[in-house]
Order: sequence, then C-alpha cells, then structure tokens
Amino acid sequence: MSASERRARDVPAEAPLDRSAAEDIARVLRVLADPTRLQMLSVIAGSPDGQVTVGDLAAALDLRQPTITHHVGILVDDGVLLREPRGREVLLTIAPDRLSAVQDILR
Repeated sequence: MSASERRARDVPAEAPLDRSAAEDIARVLRVLADPTRLQMLSVIAGSPDGQVTVGDLAAALDLRQPTITHHVGILVDDGVLLREPRGREVLLTIAPDRLSAVQDILR
C-alpha cells in the first residue's frame, strides 16, 4: 500500500465535530437523557395531532402538574418543545426542526 493510500484510509469520511457543534449536541443529549422528559416526548409524538396540555401529560404519566411544568420548561428552553397559548390552556408541541431527531431517538 502506498503512502497516499494509507493517508486516504486514515482520514475520516467526515471532518470531526468542532467544539461548538460538540457542545450543542452534548447539551441536547443532557436535556433528553431524562426518563420523564423522554416519556413526555413519547406522549406528545404519539398524540393524534401532536399537541398536548400539561394536564394531558400529567394524566398520561401519573405525575403532578408542577413536575411536568418543570420538565416542560427545560424542553422549551432548549427549543425541543413549543408552547402555544389557546384560551386558558397552553398546547405543547415538538418543535418542527427537532421532530425528526426526537422521533429517531424514540424508536
């Protein structure tokens, strides 16, 4: 094997992650590395219209609303969930730009 063939074989197909991209991915993984948050996302993704309320999540997971609200805040702050006020309720949906990644994780 020639030297150029060895170098070509040793070079990764894709460039390694830069620090900023690695930190972004690590942040998302930390946010999603919680069983309650994964269950919440599963309930939302599995709902007929992709929307639920905090009350829906609390009932589905048998958790208190303050617990759900705490986790919703974390998911909203990270951009995984969107809040949409509707009258006296707030509908929660998975952010469109995160939906395919969340679905991949939940499979």
